[in-house]
Amino acid sequence: MLARLSYARARSVQRWTALNALRSDAVLYALSALFAVGLGWTSREAAQWHWGYLAVGTYVFASVAAWMFSRRDVRRASMIRIGLLTIVVLGAVAMPLGLEAKWRQAQPEVSVIGRSATWVSKGKDPYQVYFKNGHLVGVVKGIPTYESFFPYFPLMSIFGLPSAEQHKSKGLTDPRIVMSLMTLLVSGFALGMLRASRAQKIRVAQVMLALPTGALFLATGGDDMPILALSLLGVAALQRRSNYVAGVSFGLAAAMKLTAWPMAIGALLVARERDGRSAWTKVAAVVTAIVVVSIAPFVLHAPAAFMWNVFAFPLGLAGVTSPAASALPGHILTTLWAPLGHLLAPVTLIVGGYFVAKFLRRHWPLTLSQLLGLLSVSFATMICVASATRIGYVIYPLNFALWSSVCVETPVTVPELELNSA
Repeated sequence: MLARLSYARARSVQRWTALNALRSDAVLYALSALFAVGLGWTSREAAQWHWGYLAVGTYVFASVAAWMFSRRDVRRASMIRIGLLTIVVLGAVAMPLGLEAKWRQAQPEVSVIGRSATWVSKGKDPYQVYFKNGHLVGVVKGIPTYESFFPYFPLMSIFGLPSAEQHKSKGLTDPRIVMSLMTLLVSGFALGMLRASRAQKIRVAQVMLALPTGALFLATGGDDMPILALSLLGVAALQRRSNYVAGVSFGLAAAMKLTAWPMAIGALLVARERDGRSAWTKVAAVVTAIVVVSIAPFVLHAPAAFMWNVFAFPLGLAGVTSPAASALPGHILTTLWAPLGHLLAPVTLIVGGYFVAKFLRRHWPLTLSQLLGLLSVSFATMICVASATRIGYVIYPLNFALWSSVCVETPVTVPELELNSA
């Protein structure tokens, strides 16, 4: 059985690599069209099913166009791919985003970010959930309890400040538009820095912005998209040994959301000076400074509220049912036997930590490509075992796996490379 699966996988990889760039684009856009139709048909979230029906036509057009061009002997295939990529971003991101912002249809996190920005603009703490008589209480009446939580770090509020200042949450001040603009700008800058072929950069841009792995989240409520864009910029900076740029990129991401921390910490293992010496202290100093300065005032003001919002609620330890609890193995097992919710993550961290340590010992010093591959596997594992997580987080391991293949490099062999060197 295993031999058959291995053979089938090898054949699939062989067939995929045999396709030319335009034909592979046609396949990806066709699959995206099928996904959009499926989401439109099955999703109960208005923002999601509207996106599905709005985006499907663009994906069908791009797939047919890419397939037709692939059958011809075109000299500027890259220009055609970029043109189709632009069309898809306009049709699958910009158009649905504009309409849904006007209709005020969005994922719950959009209103959560908007409310947090309103609190911050008034000089108040965005972490408003507190305990009363042994129960968590939210100060915002008339909304589900889970929407009272602000499960991010304070810097995430900046995306809601335009709506807070204008006192309206639709139109150009919609937090999604601010997040999408930042994602586009930072991703464009990162792709310019990235040391990769044009074909590889196009593929990275497709996964980040055009395919449902990016377009769906940008249009409906993509608070993870700025994190991924900043992470890509940090990866490109690590490639070029621009350690202060890497520190700022990872620091800003880490000051927004906990999901950025694995990449920020992992960067310390592969940060190098131009002469090959470790540069972890530079990156760590910048990241720490940004995180501490942005978080410390809120932690000191209300440490318990901060911990319940940022850590307990996302980890499913706050006793509040979250819509992020997708039907993944961890959530299913926790539903069958509640105590597993407190055991799966710690056990996975211990067992996974053992294998990670073993991998590091065998492959030290790590290359950037190896780090990204390791993070991809680690993210995928934690998503599967977490008691309350959403399937959308799969965009992290998918992007990290792609970046790992793009950043393949010759392993560092300089003997004096040590993590504790200056």
